[in-house]
Amino acid sequence: MSSTNRAPAPAYASAATGIDALLALQAVEDPLFAKKKAVRRGQSLLEVLEEIKADLLVGRVSEDRLNQLMALISQARQKSVPGLDSLIDDIELRARVELAKFGRFPAA
Repeated sequence: MSSTNRAPAPAYASAATGIDALLALQAVEDPLFAKKKAVRRGQSLLEVLEEIKADLLVGRVSEDRLNQLMALISQARQKSVPGLDSLIDDIELRARVELAKFGRFPAA
């Protein structure tokens, strides 16, 4: 009878499962952390809106500030709370109108 020698399973196979477990844990978002992130995004959005309000009072809105607002809106839309969708839509529409005054028509 011939004996078959089997190679031992590679050691990296168990390490791969450990990495998979870590990646799975990272994918689970802590609700408290998610809420803090949403509050920070909201505060950033409010700060930019406040700066735009000041710009409007002096009669000139910065295109860069409007672009910053549009970037924040896209982030807010990705993580939006259902009740805030209509508010975000209104803000986005106004930002698009102001950007159109600069001759820029951002993609919808």
